[in-house]
Amino acid sequence: MRWLLTHVEELSSAISKALADSTPKCPPRDDPRPPLLACTQYEIHLKTRLRRQWYITRDPALKAKVNRQKSVTNQLNEWRDDQWSNTLESLDLEDHSLWKMGRRVMRVPTPSPRLVKPGGLALSDSEKPETLADSLEA
Repeated sequence: MRWLLTHVEELSSAISKALADSTPKCPPRDDPRPPLLACTQYEIHLKTRLRRQWYITRDPALKAKVNRQKSVTNQLNEWRDDQWSNTLESLDLEDHSLWKMGRRVMRVPTPSPRLVKPGGLALSDSEKPETLADSLEA
């Protein structure tokens, strides 16, 4: 049974390595999302820089400046609202895009089944490979 557990661990590590190797390190260049405005990108950069400085120094004045950067959140919310309204305005009955969007919005994802062992559910990380190995052995 131990050899099966080591094989399962080797398989899971090989799958994890293959997934990491196949995942792109940066977003593709032909990204269909519209870019953010330059002023919004600058505000995000400024807020990130302030937060990083505060994290290093723990200066209360810097923390107050970070907390006052509510305009970044507001700008991002407005941008998302504009993008959503543009998407809704582009929907059409003729090309069935309205129907497709409705299905996409209303779809409820199916939950993944739980691993069940003889004593109940396998919840911890150490129980899961053992339960999987036992089921493959059976």
